Amino acid sequence: MTTQHQTLALLLFSAFVAATLAITTWVSRDRHGSAEEFYVGGRLFSPMENGFAIAGDYMSAASFLGISGLIALFGYDGMLYSVGFLVAWLVVLLLVAELVRNCGRFTLADVVAARMRERPVRIAVGSSSVTVSVLYLVAQMVGAGSLVSLLLGSDSGAAQAWTVIGVGALMVVYVTLGGMRATTWIQIIKTVLLMAGSILLTVLVLVRFHGNINQLLSSAADHSGHGKSFLAPGLRYGGDWTSRFDFISLGLALVLGTAGLPHILSRFYTVPTARAARRSVVWSIGLIGGFYLMTIVLGFGAAALVGTDQVKAANPAGNTAVPLLALEVGGGAGSTGGTVLFAVVAAVAFATILAVVAGITLASSASVAHDLYATLQRRHPRQRSEVAVARLAAVAIGSVAIALGLLAKDLNVAFLVGLAFAVAASANLPVLLYSLFWRNFTTRGAVWAVCGGLVPAVVLVALSPVVSGSPGSLFPSVDFQFFPLENPGLVSIPLGFLAGWLGTVTSDEPPDAARHAETEVRSLTGAGAV
Repeated sequence: MTTQHQTLALLLFSAFVAATLAITTWVSRDRHGSAEEFYVGGRLFSPMENGFAIAGDYMSAASFLGISGLIALFGYDGMLYSVGFLVAWLVVLLLVAELVRNCGRFTLADVVAARMRERPVRIAVGSSSVTVSVLYLVAQMVGAGSLVSLLLGSDSGAAQAWTVIGVGALMVVYVTLGGMRATTWIQIIKTVLLMAGSILLTVLVLVRFHGNINQLLSSAADHSGHGKSFLAPGLRYGGDWTSRFDFISLGLALVLGTAGLPHILSRFYTVPTARAARRSVVWSIGLIGGFYLMTIVLGFGAAALVGTDQVKAANPAGNTAVPLLALEVGGGAGSTGGTVLFAVVAAVAFATILAVVAGITLASSASVAHDLYATLQRRHPRQRSEVAVARLAAVAIGSVAIALGLLAKDLNVAFLVGLAFAVAASANLPVLLYSLFWRNFTTRGAVWAVCGGLVPAVVLVALSPVVSGSPGSLFPSVDFQFFPLENPGLVSIPLGFLAGWLGTVTSDEPPDAARHAETEVRSLTGAGAV
């Protein structure tokens, strides 16, 4: 990259950081320090504002950088991520959005604890939420490192490391100073920027091919090095039965995982009513649907105009396909248009990463303070307020995410998010659905559902080709791979549901019919909702 690219991109990125820090400072002056203000922004957002913020939380670095990169590398098979992420929103809209808003207060554990013994349930669900959030954060950190590597035109480990550390520091500042209100406004600004950048790039790609989609796909196949097989299933998930099962596993994780993501579920509490929560999801589906359709055009556009080999050369995982496409459609390397468009896209990608990590960090710090600390401290004198603990937790979680982000810097960001979705679908979704819809569900069933999904998911990832035993793994020089699939969802999601059922039917605790009836009425009607 030329000095022009670097300077302009860094200037635009600095402008976004300055604007968001100004918003955070402005918001922090008006807050009164209550838990409701810090966790959910006082529940004062409109459905449209919250819909934009939900879309901002969901359209992460994985969406903008990772999916387009996977399509540029693997064609048809890469589209699974676009389709899976979009279909997942129907599960959220139909099954959980309104019910979660009515039953909960701040976190996912509130919904489950409404009819169970609180202490064991909050510890289990809180731990699971933090695990999912950290996995999701790692993907964003990897995206930031890949962008800076491209921007500086080198594979400088020091530059990537300092970028990851800088992103981590900024997200801690956003969360500790501004809470949910600042995080939401940052998400709204980022959504507008991301949609504008994606629409501009999509239009430029389609103009290059005179609006002819067939010509775009044919050119992508020709420049991919794979010919017509680039447009057919099987390039990544079809060589053997293992890869086919991996395909099913990933699809399950993507479709079911969204309904178990803590930072998405916490968004439903920022609006005043359940009806507003449902309208928020409708707004977000419109934005997200349009965006994922555009990622397909951008992915095939990168293959057609940049070339699969060049995308892979710049970043083996394909994370930099979209910035390279921007450079090409803007006029090519060295042109003013290419320089400006590249800088704009790189800055939007940075903005995406910063906004998403702020949302995830807030959700995970809320789980630590509201679920873990508030539950454990009841047996001891109160030493710090919940909000103060949440701020400390944001620092700790940021540090862990930075360390893991440095370790996983060579993996595709969409793939890493797929792992987070698998853990969310395995640990959080079973306990959420059982507690909302199963009359006989007990405390033991809830704890077993979380542990029965979380532990197998994490263990299977540790024993998979992602961690060891292959050239692209985290530890390529060692081999303790025993599980053949890269995504554990196919095994761990059924195990989560099975463990919840088994824990309930073997429990001596009688189901609390009165509390279930109360929860059912509250979830369906909103009577008594906070």
